[in-house]
Amino acid sequence: MACTHLADRWMAKHTLTLRRLADALCPRFLQGHWERLQASPLGMRFARGVFWSLAGAILSRGLALLSSIIVARLLGKEGFGELGIIQSTVGMFGTFAGFGLGVTATKYLAEFRAKDPQKAGRIVALSGVVSWATAGLGSVALVLSAPWLAEHTLAAPHLTPLLQWSAGLLFLSVVNGTQTGALSGFEAFRSIAWVNLVSGLLSFPLLVLGTWACGLPGAVWALTLGTAVNWALSHWALRKEARSGGVPLSMRGWAEEKDILWRFSLPLMLSITMLVPVNWLCNAILVNQPNGYAEMGILNAAMQWRALVLFAPTWAGMIGLPILSDLAARDADAARRVFRMNVALASAAAAVAALPLMLLSPWLMQAYGPGFGQGHTVLVVVLVGTLFLAFLNVVGQLLIAAERMWDGLVFAIIQGLATLGATWAFRHYLALGVAGGQLVAWVLEGALLMSYIHLLGMRFYRNGSQRCASRTS
Repeated sequence: MACTHLADRWMAKHTLTLRRLADALCPRFLQGHWERLQASPLGMRFARGVFWSLAGAILSRGLALLSSIIVARLLGKEGFGELGIIQSTVGMFGTFAGFGLGVTATKYLAEFRAKDPQKAGRIVALSGVVSWATAGLGSVALVLSAPWLAEHTLAAPHLTPLLQWSAGLLFLSVVNGTQTGALSGFEAFRSIAWVNLVSGLLSFPLLVLGTWACGLPGAVWALTLGTAVNWALSHWALRKEARSGGVPLSMRGWAEEKDILWRFSLPLMLSITMLVPVNWLCNAILVNQPNGYAEMGILNAAMQWRALVLFAPTWAGMIGLPILSDLAARDADAARRVFRMNVALASAAAAVAALPLMLLSPWLMQAYGPGFGQGHTVLVVVLVGTLFLAFLNVVGQLLIAAERMWDGLVFAIIQGLATLGATWAFRHYLALGVAGGQLVAWVLEGALLMSYIHLLGMRFYRNGSQRCASRTS
């Protein structure tokens, strides 16, 4: 964190110069918006989170995208497709193993870190203990089921050892996700930015060199090692934030908070369960089609650009969730304003990123190597679907903050069934069919969610505030 202190000192020294430069470069109407933002404590709280979140993560996301292009050229279409299905399988098992603990830590730390630090410390301990247990169980389940999955579901028995080796990646991803969720609950976005920056700088050469030296196995081991680096940095940052925030990290009394698992984490996990495994099943449908793994390679390449488009909306959601969770317990009107701000920011950021990529899609896909260029239509459909997904992610944050998790489960079931049904109907279109099936499902869910929130109106926010107030009384 020495770099953080140096950055702070530089900013303090040159604040006046930077302000004059901004006044000279910014149009007058933007200066008016900036002045209003400075006058709003809520707006500045949100803006600080956005600045620090984007500062370190832009470079790490860019490095991840560049490494995916290099890895695709080294592995070829089929090899890159195999890496994609391994990552998808790890993600599916991680959904169950994660048990929604990262989001649980974010919400309840944001709500209690100031008014009840002891309770906040117990929630951190609860999340850590349960995540280590569920991560271990998930890793064992992946090792044991890998032979059957590789042979009967993925039509690739030779992937069995790689799936088993990826159990380490699964374990580290789950426990690291919980730590990152806790950091978000502290609104420690500056720490998260530096963790992402350092781990991105280290992971890039690891992945490229591992793939170049050992092919697909080297890529799997490099991803595992990079996740281990991220976990170590996040662990150190979490302990630092807890000390500075006066939240005691102790194992004493963590079981007192176990009711959170059933009231919040369980329906959240079930909601996610309807999404990630559904995506995995759609990928399994694809790889079982003629030339399926080559098509999976095209889809995997397109999904890298989805991650780029979702980058800013995802970070906006991470920033908005702890603020919404805090406000939902005491100020429904402010929660509504933050939600609208988040929707506007996420939608605008996704559109600004997606539209140029659609125009450049033929050249972007050709960069992955021979045979990828024909998939530029897949990339366009993926990007159109990503615009709807960015909006749905923000609405999901509102459901979480208001503790309407069982309602969210109903919508997740609808989306999952719609995705599977549409993908099966479009399966003969291969990678384009998977992308199209997701688009149909997200449009349907978006329409239903907007109708739901519109019908409830302010009751949506007030009910969340009343539930939070009754818990603390």
